[in-house]
This record gives sequence, C-alpha cells and structure tokens, in this order.
Amino acid sequence: MRKVKLTYNARSETVATARPFQAAWKKAQHCIVPAEAIYEPDWRSNVHVPTRISAADGSPLAIAGLWNTWHSPAGERVHTFTLMTVNADSHPVMCNYHRPGEEKRMVVLLDESQYDAWLDAPAEGSMDFMQACPPERLAATGEPVERAPAKAVPQTASLFD
Repeated sequence: MRKVKLTYNARSETVATARPFQAAWKKAQHCIVPAEAIYEPDWRSNVHVPTRISAADGSPLAIAGLWNTWHSPAGERVHTFTLMTVNADSHPVMCNYHRPGEEKRMVVLLDESQYDAWLDAPAEGSMDFMQACPPERLAATGEPVERAPAKAVPQTASLFD
C-alpha cells in the first residue's frame, strides 16, 4: 500500500508550485471550511498548552481552503481539502503559538462578505485573499482538548455524499 503524506495545510507562499496543491490552485478549486474553533499549541511557558482560537463574536470560523478529487489505488474516488495558511510571525495574537524558534503560521479566515468572492475567484485573483485576519476578530482561550482513547479507530465519511 502506498503511503500518502497528510497535507492539512497549504502555505500561501508555495501553494501554486507545491505538488499536492498546484492543480487545485491553478483550477481555483476554492472551498470554505467551517469550524467552531481551531487549536494551537502555546509554548510560552515551556509547556505545551492547547489553546482554543475562535471568533471573538462567537460566530463560526470560515477557513479558506482548496478541494481536490483523486483516485485511490483501489480505484475509489477520494474527496480532499486543505486549509490555506499565511505567515503569522508579526500577528499580535497568532505569533504566540507553536514552538519557540519555529515560523508562526495561521489559517486564512474569511469574513462573511468574502465568501462568494473567494468561491468564485479565478486562480490569478486567489492571492488577494491570502492575508491574516485582524486580531480583534479572534479570541484565544487556554483549555484542555478532549482526546480520543489511545486505541480509537478513525471514522471516515465522505464529504460529498
């Protein structure tokens, strides 16, 4: 069985040339990934503290993404997506997350007024959306993450059924 590298995030700086994302970017296969929150590791105390990042107003997050379809070695059609990210080294909120010395990254969050424009944007206009969101739109709360039992079996479901 062929091993597939998991690619949850696509760096905006290299998405147009990175093999896993290149075709979806050139075809402008944009999607919006809804999320209640994302979790990032806070290492400022030299201990990993899971931190919940959510919208300050409590609304769902809308993460800019790319979708793609491919065929597994068994011939099954597989639908996938990835989250777009930008550098966050100087972002007032997101610069606090990930290990010291590592580049800080954050997902691209869309404002509701941008939804249709992102979904309809041509490939050559896609980079216009690759910006960090204003810090006042985010709320960060250190909190424990409920973890699945060690031997939990991942469940799969089709996104497009």
